[in-house]
Amino acid sequence: MLLVGVGKADITAYKKGVGMLGYGLYHHIMLGVETPLYSRAFVIDDQTAKNKCVIINCELAFITPSLKRGVLKELAIYHSDLGYMDHNLLLSAQHTHCAPTGYSFHGLYNMNGPGFIPEIYKKIVDGIVESILLAEKAKVEGKIQLGTGSFSPEIPVSFNRSIRSYNQNPEVKTKLTYEERHLAVDREMTLLKIVDSKGLELGSINWFAVHTTNLPNTFTKLCSDNKGFAATYMEDLIRAKNPNYIAAFAQGACGDVSARYKINPKLPFQRGKYEGKYSNDLESSKYNGQLQFEKALEISEGITEINSCGDVIDSGLMYVDFANINVLPEFAEGRTDALTGPSCLGVSFLEGSKMDGPGMPPILGFFARGMARFVKLWDKIKLLFLKSEKWKQRLKRQWKAQGNKDVAVEPGNRRMFGTRNVHRFILPGFADELIRNLKIYGRKGALKNKPWTPQILPLQIVKIGNLAIVAIPFEITTIASFRLKKTVEDILLGKNGYEKVLLAPYANAYSGYITTFEEYQLQDYEGGHNVFGQWSLNALQQQITILAKEMLKPAELRELNNDIVPQTWTEEELQLFEHFEGFYFKRLKNKEARLEKRLERVHKRLNNRALK
Repeated sequence: MLLVGVGKADITAYKKGVGMLGYGLYHHIMLGVETPLYSRAFVIDDQTAKNKCVIINCELAFITPSLKRGVLKELAIYHSDLGYMDHNLLLSAQHTHCAPTGYSFHGLYNMNGPGFIPEIYKKIVDGIVESILLAEKAKVEGKIQLGTGSFSPEIPVSFNRSIRSYNQNPEVKTKLTYEERHLAVDREMTLLKIVDSKGLELGSINWFAVHTTNLPNTFTKLCSDNKGFAATYMEDLIRAKNPNYIAAFAQGACGDVSARYKINPKLPFQRGKYEGKYSNDLESSKYNGQLQFEKALEISEGITEINSCGDVIDSGLMYVDFANINVLPEFAEGRTDALTGPSCLGVSFLEGSKMDGPGMPPILGFFARGMARFVKLWDKIKLLFLKSEKWKQRLKRQWKAQGNKDVAVEPGNRRMFGTRNVHRFILPGFADELIRNLKIYGRKGALKNKPWTPQILPLQIVKIGNLAIVAIPFEITTIASFRLKKTVEDILLGKNGYEKVLLAPYANAYSGYITTFEEYQLQDYEGGHNVFGQWSLNALQQQITILAKEMLKPAELRELNNDIVPQTWTEEELQLFEHFEGFYFKRLKNKEARLEKRLERVHKRLNNRALK
């Protein structure tokens, strides 16, 4: 017998002037709230086998290890009777780029806050925990149903933003043109529907691949973007039957997939359905959300009794050091030299995605490339003289793994353009506020001892009846997702009741992109943000194979516990990331203050004239 429950709680962590996470630009800050942000939880409790799981989707850019650790800590201290642990709690994000930063313990994801912001962290953690408790409180006897559907090609819902890289893959027999980029995406939506024993709809969660970036990096209000609007439309409609109904629109393999598709040569990035200025981006977001809502409703209404998932609940999780994987030849097309290295971000990452929002200007990108190539050459010269064998091996591994990437930032080795003394970096702080922030925290010693982004990451499989949800802490491109999904299907389908495999990205943690080896070689934005190197997908396939095979064993025989554990931060280390007002926000405040004084003088003169 299954007990099921749904819960929804507010995580609108608003603090004026704090940066937003997603675009990573100093001017993308919070100056208002367009929509609230929510955490939605779905509890599924197998009373017969005494197994349970909870799937949570948050209206955030991504999940950090600090968030999941905080949620588990709260549950362990105050609600240990609920039985939630790392392996049966799946925490994911729908990837809106208009949500707050400041909740990561890793340095790089704090830079446009700037810093770690305890009140933002607490608001999000408390909201996630509240959504779980509400779902637990609402539990009733029920069942889970599964449905799928696909968008027809003419519906303008998603487009491949890196068609050049997509065409590099051998799976693409006929190369697609720019005009055909809507065909270079996964157009399928998968929906889990939760009903009570009488058939009343309690909630649903679906997964579909499209970047939650209808709102550009000039939008300065918190907003859940297209997937948030879709969830609201679905809830508003079905709450006429059940006022407690909850709908979550989770993310799919959208690494190279955008909602934008119209070109306006006068604007720095493409738009959605409605071209034009600021307000029209919001309308485009609502339009894309409407399309997702309509497809979800169509799938939900088409589900019948025969679409039941089943009652068996199971889950497993393992941690992997992605900076140090030697890939076996069977996962690397026979190669014996495939490996991963410490995380690195390429210059193409800093330049941004031309469709969803450019980063540094091309002229700076040109100089950054030259600097990156000089650093690589200098590192290879240093290898001849370095006395530390540990650093020799680390640098050799990094350059072999990263291949032809022009490396700018090395979060794993805590370097930027080759220097570990970030505060002494040659580029002055006034050139870029993010550089300024890095220098400030570098001087304080905040960037000295821990990697700036996660290196040790969780992989998780949650079994709900005949469905395997494979949770990964990356954003993954379309073809890469097809390969990874097939790897899991080849192991699980037809065994232990597994009939379908679903990928759930942005889950439990986050550390950049996963592309195919072929896509990586072009070093477009996605390849530049594939942090562990050119064989990252192969390494992920190898490690997920280990987890999938263990999931076929009885729980008591699984070998998932190991000595690889995520890093932790002390209170003293977090205090080094103390938040301060960004210089861009200070300039805005000073400008507002000057305008107010000017208006006061104008009003004073007008009053004096009136008196005369």
